[in-house]
Amino acid sequence: MQNNDPLLSEFTLKNVTLRNRIVSTSHEPAYSENGLPTDRYRAYHVEKAKGGVGLTMIGGSALVSADSAPAFGNLQLYRDEAVPHLRRLADEVHEHGAAVMTQITHLGHRTSNYTHDWIPALSASAVRESAHRAFTRPAEKLDLDRIARDFADTAARCKEGGLDGVELMAYGHLLDSFWTPTWNHRDDEYNGSFENRMRFPLQVIRAVRDAVGDDFVVGIRMTFDEERKTGLHVDEAVRIAGVVTEAGIDFISVIKGFIDTDAELARMIPPMGTPAAPHLEFAGKIKKLVDVPVMHAARIGDVATARYAIAEGLLDLVGMTRALIADPHLPRKVAERREDAIRPCVGANMCIDGIYTSGAALCIHNPSTGRELGLPHVPAEAPKTKNVAVIGAGPAGLEAARVLGERGHTVTVFEASPSAGGQILLASVTARRRDLIGIIDWRIEECKRRNIHFEFNYFADSADVLQRDFDTVIVATGGMPNTDAGVDGHELAIDTWDILSGNVKPKGSVLVYDDHGGNQALDAVEYMTKYSDDIHLVTPERTISPDVGALTMAGYMQMLAENDVRLTPAQRLVSIEKEGAGYKSTFTVDGSSKRIERRTDSVVIEHGTAPVDDVYAELQKLSFNLGEIDLTDLLAVREQTNKHNPDGRFWLYRIGDAVSSRNIHAAILDAYRLCSAI
Repeated sequence: MQNNDPLLSEFTLKNVTLRNRIVSTSHEPAYSENGLPTDRYRAYHVEKAKGGVGLTMIGGSALVSADSAPAFGNLQLYRDEAVPHLRRLADEVHEHGAAVMTQITHLGHRTSNYTHDWIPALSASAVRESAHRAFTRPAEKLDLDRIARDFADTAARCKEGGLDGVELMAYGHLLDSFWTPTWNHRDDEYNGSFENRMRFPLQVIRAVRDAVGDDFVVGIRMTFDEERKTGLHVDEAVRIAGVVTEAGIDFISVIKGFIDTDAELARMIPPMGTPAAPHLEFAGKIKKLVDVPVMHAARIGDVATARYAIAEGLLDLVGMTRALIADPHLPRKVAERREDAIRPCVGANMCIDGIYTSGAALCIHNPSTGRELGLPHVPAEAPKTKNVAVIGAGPAGLEAARVLGERGHTVTVFEASPSAGGQILLASVTARRRDLIGIIDWRIEECKRRNIHFEFNYFADSADVLQRDFDTVIVATGGMPNTDAGVDGHELAIDTWDILSGNVKPKGSVLVYDDHGGNQALDAVEYMTKYSDDIHLVTPERTISPDVGALTMAGYMQMLAENDVRLTPAQRLVSIEKEGAGYKSTFTVDGSSKRIERRTDSVVIEHGTAPVDDVYAELQKLSFNLGEIDLTDLLAVREQTNKHNPDGRFWLYRIGDAVSSRNIHAAILDAYRLCSAI
């Protein structure tokens, strides 16, 4: 059957014909080994090719020079050793029908002086960029000539490695630091007139074009409006686009904004709770003003928006990068008319923030992303069908049921509540995090497709398990709020679940003590701003909410500022006492004998959850394995073999917060790698 979907139409970029308009734009997942795109990196991009993407772009901010220190796991493509790795990656991507390119750059000021080889950072001028905090030295002419050669040599390596093209990075890095007034404070031939400010970028583009020849694709990613008084604006950006096109640029990836601060980066790469595709119409206007094909990516997470962008001529190529991190098979599902089976990107930004908090890009609800070598995106069919009980229908339980169903098992899910979702139902009550519910909705639909049987309002116990003769039991009962943070009088405190559920609405002054460090306390604070204007957030950590990544935290910080929420780090709560109609809370600073007393009308404590493990404890002695999960088998994704009780009736496992208080990704990962081998 012919598919006339504009999103699936071919597009020719110079001499490279793409099978569709869907692009995974350049981004750095920090999967490299020693700065090289080895097996993990390769498998991540090959999976997208298998999933039907038209173009996958590797190497977000891949480096061209040794004095551009890798700030976030960047590929070091200035090294000759990269070529064979590029060749293998390109060959496998091509084998599955996709094209592959890379972004190359010199980071300039956007790095740290205290990483890798500790070479001093350089930029157009002596500046400091707040995100990575390097003070830079101004580049000298010999530096610029060398770096231009480095760009050319790196592009040539990419061509030798079989890539279909390169993209020059020109927003917030070295190239554009010369053409934007924000960064260029020089008093030589590289500043002043437009021609002077373009001198070095054009030197680089011409050197790259000379190195790779006329047939190789060379693009540029640049901002067309920095949205700041001292920055680049549309008229001059369009003029720059015309000049770089004449110098040899074949396509432009359109950006709006700048990336110097977390808040501005979050505007450019919007997280959940923000409008979808905020810069799409802007990119469409730019497309009319330039003479080369245009691509664009900024929270285009759904197929309908991407299709609209192509059908209406706003873009030639549409970046769906985070959507493809959530589901690398998105293009194939579109082609198969199975859009309802696409795992949605919920905008949690764990793929970006995870680089800094966990060391690599992760998807909040696709545990296979970045783990393709050990965890396939599609579970294999089980050799033998089993009758499995899953107790609990939160994210861990739903993922277990989905995977078990996909493997062909008969699955019954018991849930004590009237609906599925677990803690995500609470986490998604605020407008900022409402999109998290997509994690649950998608799994419920997937379970329906696999005829998973649900029994709600049902407290399952050992009698149910024995009566129904299950082969395997998965306990995913989650946890309950735990206010026992080593605080005398903690029972006087309110927990954040009571706040987010609306069961308790503290009035007057509220002290929130966060001994967790995640989103939970921040969500409770935000929820309370609707009815309290005197909130004080205190944490024993050195910073507020250290487990919340920078892009997500930027929005929270704005909320805290706009609602005059007081913030106090590095103070540990030791006691709560009732005092009149309110409470006295006593704090200390670790290592100090000083005591600080605060009096408020209410106290809220966030200290994670305590496992709800009653049914697990009841079932342990009846199981073959006494509930043990063999870690060697688990990490090898093979069937558990630890049989300790020959008189057992079933195999028993527990996952998610029924084990310990952790996050959504951990719960789903628990379920996926265990159940992929059952």
